[in-house]
Amino acid sequence: MRSFAASARHHATRFALNPRKDDDGNDMMLEITPRAAKRLSEIMEKDDNPNLALRIQVESGGCHGFQYLMNLVTIPGKDAQEWSSVVSEDDSIFQYYPDDADPNSGSRDGPRIILDEPSLELLKGSKVDFTMELIGSQFKIVDNPYATSSCGCGTSFDIKM
Repeated sequence: MRSFAASARHHATRFALNPRKDDDGNDMMLEITPRAAKRLSEIMEKDDNPNLALRIQVESGGCHGFQYLMNLVTIPGKDAQEWSSVVSEDDSIFQYYPDDADPNSGSRDGPRIILDEPSLELLKGSKVDFTMELIGSQFKIVDNPYATSSCGCGTSFDIKM
């Protein structure tokens, strides 16, 4: 006999700043996989930097028209003078909450990802994963519903028009 749960499914990724909606009124979400969250947490711990975040941007270029650019940034306190040089007005921040964490606690300790609005438009519905392969390990965008094709290394893609 299978058990049945009536509770809502827990979404591990939540908006931490600046939620966006698409033209249909749906949340423009980006999912952080547990593997990506674990690796980002390890980097935060190793660097002793709880304000570390992964910034993802999409720019034109690469062998398929668009390319993913990723880099680690330190998010200063919201009142800090450097805030606007790291987080702009059109940026959205997503945070990963493990199953046992309270997403309403307002904690800033969990792994976070920053996207600007144009990049979020092209990545909404995608997942950020961490892969370990023979050629190396990397954060990677997977399951992008707007990508029609991508290169072998997964750093560039083409979109549906």
